[in-house]
Amino acid sequence: MQAWRTGLAAVALGLAALPLRAEVVVSHGISTFGDLKYPADFKHLEYVNPAAPKGGEISIWGFGGFDSMNPYSVKGRAAGLSSIFLETILESVSDEVGSAYCLLCETLEYPPGREWVIFNLRPEAKFSDGTPLTAEDVRFSYQLFLEKGLTDFRAVLAQQVESAEVLGPHRIRFTFKAGFPTRDLPQTVGGLPVLSQAYYTAKGLDLEEGSMTPFLGSAPYVLDRVNVGQTVVYRRNPDYWGKDLPIMQGRSNFDRIRLEYYADYAAAFEGFKGGSYTFRDEASSVSWATGYDFPAVQNGQVKKVELPSGTMATGQAFLMNMRRAKFADPRVREAVGLMFNFEWSNATLFYGIYERVNSVWENSDLEATGVPGADEVAVLKPLVDEGLLPAGILTDEAVMAPVSGDRQLDRGNLRKANALLDAAGWTTGADGLRRNAAGETLKLEILNDSQTFDRVFIPYVANLRQAGIDAVMTRIDNAQLEARERPPAYDFDIVVGNARASLIPGPELKQFYGSATADVSAFNLMGLKSPAADKLIDLVIAAKTRAEMEARTRALDRVLRAERFWVPQWYKAVHTVAYYDMFEHPETLPPYGRGELDFWWFNADKAEALKAAGVLR
Repeated sequence: MQAWRTGLAAVALGLAALPLRAEVVVSHGISTFGDLKYPADFKHLEYVNPAAPKGGEISIWGFGGFDSMNPYSVKGRAAGLSSIFLETILESVSDEVGSAYCLLCETLEYPPGREWVIFNLRPEAKFSDGTPLTAEDVRFSYQLFLEKGLTDFRAVLAQQVESAEVLGPHRIRFTFKAGFPTRDLPQTVGGLPVLSQAYYTAKGLDLEEGSMTPFLGSAPYVLDRVNVGQTVVYRRNPDYWGKDLPIMQGRSNFDRIRLEYYADYAAAFEGFKGGSYTFRDEASSVSWATGYDFPAVQNGQVKKVELPSGTMATGQAFLMNMRRAKFADPRVREAVGLMFNFEWSNATLFYGIYERVNSVWENSDLEATGVPGADEVAVLKPLVDEGLLPAGILTDEAVMAPVSGDRQLDRGNLRKANALLDAAGWTTGADGLRRNAAGETLKLEILNDSQTFDRVFIPYVANLRQAGIDAVMTRIDNAQLEARERPPAYDFDIVVGNARASLIPGPELKQFYGSATADVSAFNLMGLKSPAADKLIDLVIAAKTRAEMEARTRALDRVLRAERFWVPQWYKAVHTVAYYDMFEHPETLPPYGRGELDFWWFNADKAEALKAAGVLR
């Protein structure tokens, strides 16, 4: 928000920011770039139904199982939605990018340079046990995540924040370190979950340890019941302190949110058809194309719909573990990528419903396309001059995923892969397998925790073997996969994961792609260590205007894609969902959130009709 200068005395209702004193902004929210969409006196978010009824239950499914209610530890497997108990000082919304509004706070204060921020907490804010939420709880939570949070997260947080100082029972100040870009830091500290210090201490909880005792928070939902590894139910708290806040109108409408766990996708789909849970985000193209012919769909009792989505692709990909010597040569990584035939897979296996992921910022304005524009060249050229990037980055088109033919094995791409592997020193022996100078075979293991993906992985493995790569697919359960992916083990060659990104990228990039956290990050699975990417990440974080941020992000996207640490997979530009016809939602959904657990609601009459028809129990 614009900081109004001394001498402006007019105070108009609805201004998004007002002066506390010279050079200090007082506001109900904060935006990274530009103005806030919602004024200080807004009544409710545009995309909700403020008159939505409360009641009923929505149920979804989870994969595998769980043995913990702690979502912030790498120990144990946390139940889905186990952070649902906790709120943050600031709340982001689904129809605006880069903005956050006061939730636990009434206002925030900050200077134009954002060197510090003060949050004025709402005195009425309470934890779900009725105890007050104070600035001491905020400071305690910050210290907890600084000392015991995920290693990569706390390493970045420690670089950013100088101190957290309690100024009063409901007033806390965060001061940021000099020399670190401050553009996103009010949102960063305002986005930390707030835990009850008294409860955490009394229960002897440990953020680093798995536990079935959930943290005490202030959010609308509390734990109702749990069957470890199988079912977890969250219950709406009728005494939720913030139910009358404008930002909470038309939200948290279900009395219960239930998760049912299944060992695999096929079993979960059968559970949905049988009415064991009631909302399904369909991830299987074959199920979407051929599986929704059961009577409840034909009778209109289950809705099968495509909902619009304005979000980026997830960056889903086969990720290569570059900590392993076999992936050190980018020619090997490029060859591995050439052997996946997306076009054949999409036509033969996916019924043509997907598009290919090419960019870390796919389906957004931040995606690098074609040759670099002048703004990107200005960012990239200094790195070329330093010898951190090849000169071709200034003139070449952005790296795109290879295009294959309509047969499973594309002979042209096979020839390119063979040439790359030969040049990288992996020569073919009499048995058809490639070996290096030490006589070691080029062995690749792709981990798979779901039989649903066998039909994708098996043809890919066959293509890799045609190139002389000793490729295998290893089926393991979800718990084993999670353990092998986690730091510090990183015990894998190739796994399916996500190249993560956001529409306003900031310090989280250091966790996703930074060299300093590559061997401790739960997100940088590929172990990327690129001095050029590191410098570009710093430039993205330091961008002061949207134009600067966009140009620098596209340059970073270009460099990340040139590293070929992934074999990009696919995405849909729509949400494919199915649900029993007892849920309703606003006619126009926001671009950046589907919201079924947030602002959809329950129609009790429709639910009774489904039960009367025997469709639901």
